[in-house]
Amino acid sequence: MTDTARDDATLRNRYDFVLLFDVQDGNPNGDPDAGNLPRLDAETGQGLVTDVSLKRKVRNYVGLTKQQSDGEFEDGFDIYVKEKAVLGHAHVEAFKKLGISLGEEKIVEMPVDLEETVRDMPLPDGIERITDEEGRLSLKLAAVLDKAEVTDWLKDNPELDKEAAKFIDKAVKGTKARKPTRDETERGRAQMCQDFYDIRSFGAVLSLKTAPNCGQVRGPVQMTFARSVDPIIAAEHSITRMAVATEAEAEKQQGDNRTMGRKHTVPYGLYRGHGFVSAFLARQTRFDADDLALLWKALEQMFEHDRSAARGQMATRGLYVFKHDTELGNAPAHELFDLIRIQRRDPKVPSRSISDYSIVSPPAGRLERFPQVELIKLVVPTGEVEQQDSEALS
Repeated sequence: MTDTARDDATLRNRYDFVLLFDVQDGNPNGDPDAGNLPRLDAETGQGLVTDVSLKRKVRNYVGLTKQQSDGEFEDGFDIYVKEKAVLGHAHVEAFKKLGISLGEEKIVEMPVDLEETVRDMPLPDGIERITDEEGRLSLKLAAVLDKAEVTDWLKDNPELDKEAAKFIDKAVKGTKARKPTRDETERGRAQMCQDFYDIRSFGAVLSLKTAPNCGQVRGPVQMTFARSVDPIIAAEHSITRMAVATEAEAEKQQGDNRTMGRKHTVPYGLYRGHGFVSAFLARQTRFDADDLALLWKALEQMFEHDRSAARGQMATRGLYVFKHDTELGNAPAHELFDLIRIQRRDPKVPSRSISDYSIVSPPAGRLERFPQVELIKLVVPTGEVEQQDSEALS
């Protein structure tokens, strides 16, 4: 997209939104610190889905829709944080596009007699160990290595092996490297925002130690943890695979060949999350109206393209967008969120579908209490009841 087109599509409104989604017989967001059990609030028992998990699904949707047949992404819609990505490569590529040369990466093969010493010793920022196919150790010196910092680091760590420290000092002095200036960092930041949809949307910390520094980006789109309306029950299931991985396992089982495992699911949970879009931060990252439309589409459809045995059945059930007339906004976000009310129809009966809940919201359009805020209903839950916002607060 050209700069002129982006200027024409600049956001001039603040947005707040409510996202409703549910899960049936699946694990919406496992906790690796708890054996991959569904995340929950230990005090209330409510289920949790992190903002990181939701942003991951948005990234995946954008990646699916904007990736071309040759594997490349449409201009401006690459994804910075994607599976198996090496983040530093994106920084180097951004500086190449800008014609900024910082130096040359250098690989120095370690003397055999120092390999074991260096293999276990700490290293300064900008230097990392690499091992070739034969197991030989080398040091990789980044193109943005700060020679003075490395020299000071070696002086501040006199306990290091003297021969190893001497070798590193000599290797560093022979490199052609420098850090970007403040202006170059800012240009790099702007280039990263232009190239990557998720940086332009969610922001990122772009100050890597082994790649050109592109500063930090505060993203205009922010999301909260999603929290289940009611407490959830995490069910644990034993599962069986009718095969084993190795001959040794087969012999041990005398041909029975079974492998036992466990799976955690939530029988049903309706989750609610909140989000915010800042027009001021959008101007800084050049997040525009087209990017916003893609965000809404991703939130509507992201679960349709995230199917797996672990997820069960998940779906976006409601997406309510509050559009303010101004960049600063015309109503407190929390008061707008309170207009979307959800209650279980029969508290005595466990919920197993969205029809077990009563969902009340104002009619689409201008709100009675906040006439400078428009409610846009992009996804409407089944059985939703409309009620004027003045009645909802009475």
